Amino acid sequence: MMRIESFVLGPLQTNCYLLTNKDEESGKERGIIIDPGMNPKKLLERIANVHIEAILLTHAHFDHMGGVAEVREAAGCPVYIHDLEADWLTDPKKNGSARWPDATPPLTTEPAEYALDEGMTLKLIGETFKVMHTPGHSPGSVSFLNGKDLFSGDVLFRSSVGRTDLPGGRERDLFDSIRVKLYALPDDVTVYSGHGPKTSIGFEKVNNPYVRP
Repeated sequence: MMRIESFVLGPLQTNCYLLTNKDEESGKERGIIIDPGMNPKKLLERIANVHIEAILLTHAHFDHMGGVAEVREAAGCPVYIHDLEADWLTDPKKNGSARWPDATPPLTTEPAEYALDEGMTLKLIGETFKVMHTPGHSPGSVSFLNGKDLFSGDVLFRSSVGRTDLPGGRERDLFDSIRVKLYALPDDVTVYSGHGPKTSIGFEKVNNPYVRP
């Protein structure tokens, strides 16, 4: 059974998720990382003996991609991101790190190895992850669905939604992403957000004050 661990990283308290399964033959842990945020020391210590197969980015804002270079170097794994934000990894102005000098120096990392797109399925750690393009917070924001677990980045939070006032953000797109795509999922899908506590689709459909079904 897949194990989900969360690490709260960096000055913006970003949720990084480590998903692991045990390899049946070797007994060794296989893992993927979603959004290795800034200052990933705790994460690096945890994955020292884990075979990391991929880093998946929900989007390329600096607080979500800040640890990519360190983690990729340590784990020797590829990075996946939506094409609309591929160049954000190499551009501090686009990923926002150049705009927040109080929080971080300008951040860059090498380009991603793989592009994500709507409807893709990723076969990793013996699991299947469906890629959902959920723009609005940023143009290339994606959510990852594995069974009844959804990793939503900064699209949907518990009783809240992602901000849309950053470059590339668009409120109408965000609301459409949530209402049309995420709220179409079963109520018992657990939502692991980019910040704050987890929630569920059913809870948000009833209680979220920003987007109603």
